[in-house]
Amino acid sequence: MDQRRRSGLIRPSTRAFRQEARRIPGFSFSDWLHGYAYARWPYLYIGIGTGEHVLARILGPPVRLVGKLFPAPPRPDRETGTFADGYHGKVVPLEAAAQLVTVQEDVTLTELEQTIPFTLARDIVLQNPDHIVALECPCRAIRDNPCEPLDVCLIVGEPFASFVAEHHPRRAQWISQEEAVQILREEQERGHVSHAFFKDAMLGRFYAICNCCSCCCGAMQAHSHGTPMLISSGYVARVNEALCAGCETCANYCQFGAIFSSNGHSAVSASACMGCGVCASKCQEGAITLARDLAKGEPLEIQKLIAQAAQATEE
Repeated sequence: MDQRRRSGLIRPSTRAFRQEARRIPGFSFSDWLHGYAYARWPYLYIGIGTGEHVLARILGPPVRLVGKLFPAPPRPDRETGTFADGYHGKVVPLEAAAQLVTVQEDVTLTELEQTIPFTLARDIVLQNPDHIVALECPCRAIRDNPCEPLDVCLIVGEPFASFVAEHHPRRAQWISQEEAVQILREEQERGHVSHAFFKDAMLGRFYAICNCCSCCCGAMQAHSHGTPMLISSGYVARVNEALCAGCETCANYCQFGAIFSSNGHSAVSASACMGCGVCASKCQEGAITLARDLAKGEPLEIQKLIAQAAQATEE
């Protein structure tokens, strides 16, 4: 079999994914293979991880055992991290999420420790950022009675968008940046939270915006059980007691259980609040606003980050 025939067996998006991985110092073949498996079979991967897939009981124990016996070797430029370090999400309010899907130029942002304070997977490298695919959410799809609609996971940029579109034609569709913003708006209207997701095996960078609910999202459920897979937007909700009508609408929509009733008005647990902004969007009285909380890190506001990087280059 000659080289052309061999290459014909591999889809173009797989080759592009592999070529991009080869450009990353310290990114091993096993790292790439992990990323390939995750992106190629996300419903099985996440279904086993959450315990919802029918094969979870069979495959879960040996997969965990292999992970313990053969841990990923440390990379030359960083320490080996925990599962949460390598697969995690940053809460992004609607405006910040909209910025991520409307970037008009390729972007490379590294050293984002203040914005993405994880050991692994914290770069933003957007190639062809207008290439966006709406994928049926694996967390929702594996549930018996999922929240709808399903196609609310936004895969952003290359080589990820083409890989997902090519390997999941029945579950994914190409959308425009305007359509991506519309999905974000509609999901917030439903009370769902946008997260920018990063994964070590996905080239150590941002690759998707998922719109999550606590009843379906594996990452939100893991976070609520003590695995710190999610980080705050950098904001916290504040209640103006003089304006609050005590209707508890905000508490009903809060996906993190951070809002409670106190003396006839709503109050916010700052430690539990992730600063998503859903409560503020639902308050008819305008009693809730988002305020910066320096203890919760820097917001992921990509236009600001791009401007800062440009300024640093000029200096």
